[in-house]
Amino acid sequence: MTGKSLLNCINSSEGGKLFAPLYGHEGVEEASRRYAGLVEGMLKFAGTPAQGPIGFSRDTPLRDFPETAGDLRLFTAPGRTELGGNHTDHNQGKVLAASIQLDQAAVAAPRKDGIVVFRSTGYPDAVVDLHERLEPDPAEKGTTEALIRGIAAEFVRRGTAVRGFTANASSLVLSGSGLSSSAAVEVLIGRIFDNLYGGGKRSALELAQIGQKAENIFFGKPSGLMDQAACAFGGAAAIDFQNADHPQITAIAFDPASAGYALCIVDTKGSHADLTGDYAGIPQEMKAVARFFGKAVLRELDWETVLSRAGGIRQALGDRALLRSLHFFRENQRVDAMLTVLEKMNSAGENREKQLSRFLVLVNESGDSSWELLQNIFAPHKPGEQALALALALTREFINNGNGEGNGACRVHGGGFAGTIQAYIPLNALPAYRSKMEAFFGPGAVTELRIRPIGAVELHV
Repeated sequence: MTGKSLLNCINSSEGGKLFAPLYGHEGVEEASRRYAGLVEGMLKFAGTPAQGPIGFSRDTPLRDFPETAGDLRLFTAPGRTELGGNHTDHNQGKVLAASIQLDQAAVAAPRKDGIVVFRSTGYPDAVVDLHERLEPDPAEKGTTEALIRGIAAEFVRRGTAVRGFTANASSLVLSGSGLSSSAAVEVLIGRIFDNLYGGGKRSALELAQIGQKAENIFFGKPSGLMDQAACAFGGAAAIDFQNADHPQITAIAFDPASAGYALCIVDTKGSHADLTGDYAGIPQEMKAVARFFGKAVLRELDWETVLSRAGGIRQALGDRALLRSLHFFRENQRVDAMLTVLEKMNSAGENREKQLSRFLVLVNESGDSSWELLQNIFAPHKPGEQALALALALTREFINNGNGEGNGACRVHGGGFAGTIQAYIPLNALPAYRSKMEAFFGPGAVTELRIRPIGAVELHV
């Protein structure tokens, strides 16, 4: 679609119908401005003859990037929130997760060469020549370039010949918030490649797997599949990774606001610098316990078997590895219990308040287990920095003694060690909670989330 036609659609009633399921009716006006701005920025790319990959750099003006102005297309990929199953996916465990209204959005156009130009507001430009190589480059680790190259390589390995594209993007997914901004970028790029050059035939699961490969091998960050899967699928879902290649996904309706609660994250503004080793240590220690029994992952074992040889595990691997493995088994059981409760909440004749109270108990239990057994609330090499523990303590005090009136729950959110916690706060108490937490962690620390039903897609207008 031409830029002019696309702008007309975005600013029409059709645009409202397009954006409401993604951002809610209250977010349509802002979404229209956002997407229109992306299109207008994209149109500024045109007008200069192609100069080839030589000389492209992050400082090159957009107008110097050749593109196909007559075929602009819109894409979106949501961030995700983890509802249950903290650090279980990498050992083929179970998780409960949901996509959210905060997303990566982009307008993209195909290119005839093999160059990908990806500009995202607030981030350095990423320019990748796919003809150079489709192998990991140590110099690119930790960059958007690495993700683009890795995703392209995986598409080619799966039989899809990809070419370049130009994309103008913006992100609402808070970086370092545990909302999986990197996974959202991965499935967004994957969806662009697939829809431009693969006929849009790749499933959400395939896009998630492609993104995970790129993150693990090219980007250099060990991760399970939960982040990418939750971003790709949309809505709330329980995901069982026992079969890593074909995880079992059970969609479930869940709207905390309709039950009277705000689902929030609190950004404690902690630094994620130098935490890769802490994140990697969790799956490494869990898998070390599995290898103690001659297995690859903990999912091949059970609580009783592990405890039966606790003395040997402690001597060989230490106490923390044993505790983390115990967290894995109990957290899997909690995900099953959470799914059962949510299914009952959606059943006619069930007492929704009773089931929701049970769900919140499970959320708190998950938080306790992460704090006590998994031990990802602060980094051991940074004992003076415990902002997550402070946020959890303040939230518990608010829920039990303040305006929460004993109702609500909280837990660590995402990888842990720094970043965010998750909280369920009664809607009528949200202003007071926001005020309390922002007094400690600064303006904008509290973000209310909305579960959105749509995953990584091209928006057809």
